[in-house]
Amino acid sequence: MIDTVILDVDGTLVDSNYHHTLAWSRAFGRHDLNPPLWRIHRAIGMGGDKLVAEVAGGDVETELGDALRDQWTEEFDQLIGEVRPFDGSRLLLETLKERDLRVVCASSGQPQHVETFLDLFDGRSVADAWTTADDAEESKPAADLLLAALGRVHGTSGVMVGDATWDARAARAAGMPSLGLRTGGFGDAELRDAGASDVLEGPRALVDAVKQGLLDRL
Repeated sequence: MIDTVILDVDGTLVDSNYHHTLAWSRAFGRHDLNPPLWRIHRAIGMGGDKLVAEVAGGDVETELGDALRDQWTEEFDQLIGEVRPFDGSRLLLETLKERDLRVVCASSGQPQHVETFLDLFDGRSVADAWTTADDAEESKPAADLLLAALGRVHGTSGVMVGDATWDARAARAAGMPSLGLRTGGFGDAELRDAGASDVLEGPRALVDAVKQGLLDRL
């Protein structure tokens, strides 16, 4: 029986993936690097410690990785005020809690960004716990963050809800099922191929599915 629901934040509860993509593009542009936006978007959801190499190669990571991450932060801080929660995010947390489930908002984002996002839907008043980049040695698609989230609430059986293939892959690495949402711009087939048991439109659609017993079937 599932006792813990681990919710990704960026792209799952708040509509931030394209803001991240633009911020990374601007950071790369400071160094006359111009990876196409689609390639950057494909890497959103994995940790920033891995994204530079994924998008631009190991040599760029070695030479510019730390500088790019600092510059991404500067660029994203200029965009974060435009980020909005998805319809149903708060209701999803409330619905899960009504079913006596432990709820963890599991983000690998910077602490100040995670707190800003949670405040968009007053998530801290409902969630049992949340994580940030400070809580895992290795970012997604490694299992570290999910295991830290499960441990934070002393859960024994969790399910991961995320918008990206990296979320599903991290769940698979952690030995737990996952559900995918279309809110991050990833396709149904690729989310399922990465390990998602089911794919739904967004938080509100997941609310309806939970009420219809979806979690009991995992």
